[in-house]
Amino acid sequence: MPYKKLRIEVRNRVGYLILDSGARFNKLSVTTIRELQRALAQLEDDDGVGCLVLSGWPGESFAVGADIGQMRPFTPQDALQFADLGQSLFEQMERVGKPIIGALNGITMGGGCDLALACDIRIASDRVLIAHPGARLGIITGFCGTQKLPRLVGKNRAREIFMTCDSYNAAETLQMGLVDRVVSGERYWDEVVSMAERIAAMCPSSLAWAKRLVNMAEETTSRSGCLVEQGAASLLALAADQDGCA
Repeated sequence: MPYKKLRIEVRNRVGYLILDSGARFNKLSVTTIRELQRALAQLEDDDGVGCLVLSGWPGESFAVGADIGQMRPFTPQDALQFADLGQSLFEQMERVGKPIIGALNGITMGGGCDLALACDIRIASDRVLIAHPGARLGIITGFCGTQKLPRLVGKNRAREIFMTCDSYNAAETLQMGLVDRVVSGERYWDEVVSMAERIAAMCPSSLAWAKRLVNMAEETTSRSGCLVEQGAASLLALAADQDGCA
């Protein structure tokens, strides 16, 4: 089945999920979220893909959040189901054993910010603009941004982001730790591709375990996490020959 809101490309062991709604801004409509789920499952099952890149490149936006026109007639039950759909996508992104680079090429707002938070690495263009404007619109995404953002930037900064609805530029988002790297101008996409290809060349099972262990670090004690890592080290030693990573 063809995709209506995405473009999927695979080059040099990197799978690119390019948000492309055909409009000025990429909105996280029900269709877009479901297509992202399908595309993730497709690329996860592709042994020729070692790393994923999610972006709206070369458009003006990464993602601007939910389609407000679609949300306006929502009943409470509709809103609950939409929040569940978004959360299921982000949980899927965290479960995928392949690293996901969020290439934030432009405007990243609301649910689009939540989508970026579900990526493992965030590389921003110098034209990025990030905000969570739900309070201005009288909504909240329901996509777990209120839980993930404080863990990344701290509670005080997260409160500011949600309560003022201010927009933050590339330098500000880098300073607060919301993005991992900012790249300017014509170098941007080349840098994204270069990092993705370097990661894709690594041992797949080691990448999968590293992602799993780092993600669980917030949810478990240090001692429990260390024991799981010990077990992972043993399993990887057993699997090294099979993966061709010895």
